[in-house]
Amino acid sequence: MSTIISNIQTLFTQWNKQPALNIEKLQQSGSDRIYFRIYFNNQTFIATYNENVQENKTFIAFAKHFKQKGIAVPEILCVSDDVKIYIQQDVGSASLLNKLEEQGLSDNVFNLFKKSLQQLAAIQIKGDEGLDYSLCLTAQEFGKEAIFSDLLYFKYYFLDTLKIPYDKQAMLKDFEALSIYLSYTEHKYFMFRDFQSRNIMLNNDKLSFIDFQGGMKGALQYDVASLLWQAKANLPNEWKDELLHFYIDEAEKLLPKKIERTVFINQYNGYVLIRLLQVLGAYGFRGLFERKAHFLTSIPLALQNLTYFLENKKVGISTPEFDRVLKIIISQSTVKKFTPIKATETTPLVVTINSFSYKKGIPTDDSENGGGFVFDMRGILNPGRQDAYKFLTGKDKPVQDFLEQHTKMSTFLNSVWDLIDINVENYIERDFKNLMINFGCTGGQHRSVYAAEQTARHLRNKFNVKVILQHTNQDNWLRS
Repeated sequence: MSTIISNIQTLFTQWNKQPALNIEKLQQSGSDRIYFRIYFNNQTFIATYNENVQENKTFIAFAKHFKQKGIAVPEILCVSDDVKIYIQQDVGSASLLNKLEEQGLSDNVFNLFKKSLQQLAAIQIKGDEGLDYSLCLTAQEFGKEAIFSDLLYFKYYFLDTLKIPYDKQAMLKDFEALSIYLSYTEHKYFMFRDFQSRNIMLNNDKLSFIDFQGGMKGALQYDVASLLWQAKANLPNEWKDELLHFYIDEAEKLLPKKIERTVFINQYNGYVLIRLLQVLGAYGFRGLFERKAHFLTSIPLALQNLTYFLENKKVGISTPEFDRVLKIIISQSTVKKFTPIKATETTPLVVTINSFSYKKGIPTDDSENGGGFVFDMRGILNPGRQDAYKFLTGKDKPVQDFLEQHTKMSTFLNSVWDLIDINVENYIERDFKNLMINFGCTGGQHRSVYAAEQTARHLRNKFNVKVILQHTNQDNWLRS
């Protein structure tokens, strides 16, 4: 990491003629790209490090093309000779999703969604003009094969895990029919592919778009469906309908002729269904196969979205076997499989979570039954051995980033949660009063503290259970 930061400093100095005052690593997302914020006087910039040179070339080329069209994307300022590092304009650290979470369903947030859709029409239609689609990372067009692939992703990673009996040949025939129906659309322009509120950045309510390197040619409806039906955003259905018609009005201003709305909306509904199923496939893969708890807890909300869609929207094509199986998927028995029991105000269970130092000994449980769990964190690489983290704790973001990105902490905790969730669920059902969970490491300052903090968050979010969190070696933490 120090080498990467040094190379970023060299590139920035070459471009700026003066060195950066500070370069701060940002939290890594789901991709392999690593982001940094560069500080210089009162200005900030974003540096990206990515070993995937082709992906970098695509993003840089698309960004320059869209910028020339007057579209709100970050300006590329400089690129390293090996194209593994590029520095771009900083368009803010808050996303439209952050604003939604902060303000809720306010008039301001609704207007920001309208602005986003207005500018989406521009990036799709104006951005399509003269764009070199040979730069696309995968397929140049989101056609029948890509749609069929998304349906198979849902089938393999979610549907098949439920072990629901179905006619496989009839299902594939329905997939084929739906793929063909959606691929024959009149309006094919630039498709962002991942147009979600977390990829719309805000700086004083000025919008900018990021993460469009996966784009290709495709139906206008796909990106609208991605934004309005994003599970995390959970927009009201009234908003979805009003914003859809607003988008069509805006797109018509840029198109050579009016949109046939009935056909457009029927195909839009088809793309909504594809997105909902793609999300379930992703949650299934991350949750059921990779055992990442956050994705498992997101499945009920995704099923809720799918339920509303199937009960209120029409795709415009008959897929009998597929329709039959979808009705089973949204049934109460299926939803119940993914819905954890929730504690109430009268639930007596209190979970005590401790971080501790093995030098000081394992905390004792003086409750009526005693017992509980003790997990040894010393098999995880210790950030406390590095000077940059020595005087920090597992509650500090730099330490958290280190543990999440450079150790097996996530794998460890997912295994821990698989175990403790069984007891927590059972104890809630049986009205047990106490459960203790202890995490120990050498100094009780970094690894055990992080594990205790994350486990407390996990249990509160999943079970709504009462948690007492204690860092028992806090008085002995190393201080600068």
